[in-house]
Amino acid sequence: MTFIEATPEELAVVEALMGRPLAGRCAVVVRRRGGAPVVIENEPHLRDGTPMPTLYWLIDPELSDAVSRLEGASGVHRFETLVDDDALVRTHDEYHQRREAATVRRDVVHSSGGVGGTRVGVKCLHAHLANFLVGHDDPVGRLVAREVGVPDLEIVDARVV
Repeated sequence: MTFIEATPEELAVVEALMGRPLAGRCAVVVRRRGGAPVVIENEPHLRDGTPMPTLYWLIDPELSDAVSRLEGASGVHRFETLVDDDALVRTHDEYHQRREAATVRRDVVHSSGGVGGTRVGVKCLHAHLANFLVGHDDPVGRLVAREVGVPDLEIVDARVV
């Protein structure tokens, strides 16, 4: 698989939103209709070979702030209790499989976690929302999206085989 990297212009916007340079490659995979990036897909390893457990990263400031407020109000525990355990395990397994399929480097250690780097329960509502916004069946992400509301988005197919 070939990783389609963000353009220099996209990367400048992403790094400005993040407030720092990125240590790995990324692609913008979800945007607001006006073009602003909402979710990036990270290459599964940083440039130095360190595993990157978060395949999809929510970078939209408005959505990120709304999700942070949910997390601050015990949202991780609340949402974890609202979803079926088997569905959550399936979500983590599918996420892990997508990250493995996207892996370019085979000479370094791979992350073994699911959404947010974990295989059990819920760790990060941001990661679940990003996974859902990309178009995957994520029951936690679906609930988070319902609660925070989402703008009119465009999913960008940033990968080629």
